[in-house]
Amino acid sequence: MHHSALLNVMIAAARKAARSLKRDFGEVENLQVSLKGPANFVSAADRRAEETLYAELSKARPGYGFLGEEGGIREGDDKTHRWIVDPLDGTTNFLHGIPQFAISIGLEREGAIVAGLVYNPITEELFIAEKGKGAFLNDRRIRVAGRKNLSEAVLACGLAHLGHGDHPTVKRETGAMLGQVAGLRRFGAAALDLAFVAAGRFDGYWERSLSPWDLAAGIILVREAGGFVSDCDGGEAMLDKGEVAAGNETIRKEIVRVLKSA
Repeated sequence: MHHSALLNVMIAAARKAARSLKRDFGEVENLQVSLKGPANFVSAADRRAEETLYAELSKARPGYGFLGEEGGIREGDDKTHRWIVDPLDGTTNFLHGIPQFAISIGLEREGAIVAGLVYNPITEELFIAEKGKGAFLNDRRIRVAGRKNLSEAVLACGLAHLGHGDHPTVKRETGAMLGQVAGLRRFGAAALDLAFVAAGRFDGYWERSLSPWDLAAGIILVREAGGFVSDCDGGEAMLDKGEVAAGNETIRKEIVRVLKSA
């Protein structure tokens, strides 16, 4: 498949960063037995991957701004473009040797996400999308699922954990949703959850307490796969509010309806 110059830049950066993540993931298993655990090692892996992404993307597109989970905001001379990057989405999975994590790269142009990439280095699944050009998994076109009823739908969600998230809200919302869906899944990597919605594996997904780098690439993946994305109130403030509801048009609306009723 022929990719645009922009996607080639993103793919090359992701694949280079993935090499160190694959190597580091192989070491995590050996560290699990130590009393201190591999947390510091994983933090270093996260930072290394982000620096690789920053170096590669900056070399290819000098002047673009950069927002990363580890390094925060890095201003560029070009104020109309900004990379939004998570070098390791699913850090807790990585830390525990669970192969459900990804590199996520989104490109924002004048406030709108125009390209996205989500790459799991372990499964070699590469999800890409560019505005107006569709969404693809390993160069095969993907579409959101067509189910219209929540009773037939499997949804992904987020769950609060120690020191993170609004626990009472999560309990209310998951409780309200449990009685209406065919299944709920918590996989622990927001970028991959959105990519799975784009590929039709999940019928829908919602989560709160997220960051822009969790969402940017996945938003355009879902939209280019024919899906719909909003915040949990049905608006457009996903990145500002750090929350998302996604699916086909009907399922996304149903998710928002249930969340509001909760």
